[in-house]
Amino acid sequence: MARPLGRAAGTPVTVRVRRAEALPVVIRTWRNEQEILDAVRRTLPHVPEVLARGHGFAIHSHVQGVPLSRVCGNDKPVDTLMVQEMARLLAGTAQVRRTGLPPLPSVWPSNDTDSQGFLRTLARLADQQIRKPHRKSFGGLFAALGVPEDALTALAERAPAMARRPYSLLHADLHRDNVIVSYPGDLSLVCVDWELATYGDPLHDLATHLVRMRYPEHQRSEVVDAWADAMREVRPAAVNGLGKDLRHYLAFERAQSVYPDVMRAVRSLEESFTQKKLDEAVAEVRRALEAASEPLRLRSVPGEREIERALFRRLAAHDDSGHRTGRGPSARAFTWEPDRRLEQPADFPGSAVREALALEGAASADRVFKGTAHLNTVVRVPSTGRLVVVRRKLPDVCGRERGILSEHAVLRLIEQAPVPVAAPRTLALGVSHPDDPFAIHTYEGPADADRPPNHPVDGLLPHEADGLVDQLRALTRVDCTPLDPLVGAAGFYPSLTDQLVLLVAELPEKSQRLARYLGLPDADRLRQILSRHEVSHRKPSLLHGDLNPWNLVRRDDAFALTIIDWEMALVGDPLYDLVRHMHLTPTRPEIRDRMFRRWERRLAPECTRDWQKDWQVYRRLEIVRSAYIDLDRIVTGASLDAPNVRRAVDSYAMTLAVAIGTLGLPFRGTAAPRLARAVV
Repeated sequence: MARPLGRAAGTPVTVRVRRAEALPVVIRTWRNEQEILDAVRRTLPHVPEVLARGHGFAIHSHVQGVPLSRVCGNDKPVDTLMVQEMARLLAGTAQVRRTGLPPLPSVWPSNDTDSQGFLRTLARLADQQIRKPHRKSFGGLFAALGVPEDALTALAERAPAMARRPYSLLHADLHRDNVIVSYPGDLSLVCVDWELATYGDPLHDLATHLVRMRYPEHQRSEVVDAWADAMREVRPAAVNGLGKDLRHYLAFERAQSVYPDVMRAVRSLEESFTQKKLDEAVAEVRRALEAASEPLRLRSVPGEREIERALFRRLAAHDDSGHRTGRGPSARAFTWEPDRRLEQPADFPGSAVREALALEGAASADRVFKGTAHLNTVVRVPSTGRLVVVRRKLPDVCGRERGILSEHAVLRLIEQAPVPVAAPRTLALGVSHPDDPFAIHTYEGPADADRPPNHPVDGLLPHEADGLVDQLRALTRVDCTPLDPLVGAAGFYPSLTDQLVLLVAELPEKSQRLARYLGLPDADRLRQILSRHEVSHRKPSLLHGDLNPWNLVRRDDAFALTIIDWEMALVGDPLYDLVRHMHLTPTRPEIRDRMFRRWERRLAPECTRDWQKDWQVYRRLEIVRSAYIDLDRIVTGASLDAPNVRRAVDSYAMTLAVAIGTLGLPFRGTAAPRLARAVV
């Protein structure tokens, strides 16, 4: 090929062949690298020249030298002269004329100095070109890891106003493998691999360079200063707002990187699965999530055990080696140890359990629901044709409120009792690899699985309020003796206050210290205050214990609502379940009055006596409980990705004020600002 290309025979060239197995996880502005290089060579003559192109390959002129990564590896400081030379390269790129570049996509900002518009465009392109193409394969995993589907679009909407800087050509991928160092004695550097080049705010080029070069922390300011000096010589306006705006592009780089980093970690496991590789992948995923946590506003970052289990389930669901060889992750993932406390129902045999486990890790994002304590995954089991929920306890969640009864026992008792209560059935209970407890419940969402469950997050409609009261009445007719042989033996309200006082006493020191700082009493003082109140005795019954809107699923029949998530069930005063529901759910006064009237009319007198004087006692107790629990969630970050927790935390200043007033303590009006300062 030498003669047709105008080169002497034996001339070194670089043959670039796209790797078929490489994940497409980058933002591309243009598809043809040759057009970019043709424009760049007019300003930077040492960049490669495209000599020939074919299907899936290109031949470039060879740049003599070695990659910087061989001279100076990641995380090591770079020689000052090299830093200055790279700054000049980036400044030289900014001199490439716009007229010589290929046409820009139609989504580009029309104003060539709109920095905010460019950042928004980047975030939207990352969503369209990186996240969405892989949603089917990886969406469920990201949901299990706590990354919302709208994380990047929300980031685009939050793009701040920035100083205006003139757009220019950006390399957008200048890391140590893409910088060629000439032979010793010549410090000239050459940029290669221009396929990700784009056109926009030059500050973006500096940010990607800082992140992908992996400079040691102490050298970053030196690099920024060198870039600013070099840029002032050729385009002074490019450094406008540098000190204020660079952080926004750095945050974007960390945010979008979570997607390729997680997907590449999974791909490395698919290529070679060992415990060592799994440990490395877990560490990489956790690092990526921690880096993206602030810019994407992730409510929490899962721990290593949770990440390991999520990766393992996803890998097993896409692995067929276990079926062929009897080895590999799938061979272990679909074996399970039944919990002998639950007899396997005839309509859901062990083979159906294995099918559900095999499908769990491949579920799409809209079928994965992460709550405060559980990860719930909806799958359709082929052999039965039914939708079920695989329910996993999150391993690193330290719930302040602990359940008293076993959820499976409560659901089995409701199933066997002849009462009209709409609740899931427990189909299986056991442990799968790696030491991962699970339960399988019937799915109580819409029959059309493409529609998500509909929760009354803004409060109950009148017929739903009636349906819920009727189900609470039905629960009073359940014989609770199998769950609690000593039912009613001890006072319910004193038991509740003891549990709350113990919860406060066991809060981490940081949470207790902040609680005192904001005016909340310590455990001993709280006990004294709460012990002043008494409530009348009412006939104990089975209570759900956590009737927040996300534990209620709308349905189109006489029940109106299905009650799910029974892990906080207990036996006690039926008035408490109703009042706690009203505390956890937005309830208009007319709906509250409607529920109380129907509740008093439908329940037996021994279940409702003296409710008018007692319901406010329970209401005050729940407000105080929320003041401590929500404060602890703010401090620790626990369960902040759950929607019911988000709503509670967002209104914490009001909760704190009402709780302190309820306890009869002086409220300082500056509590909310003090809370913000204390948490920061």
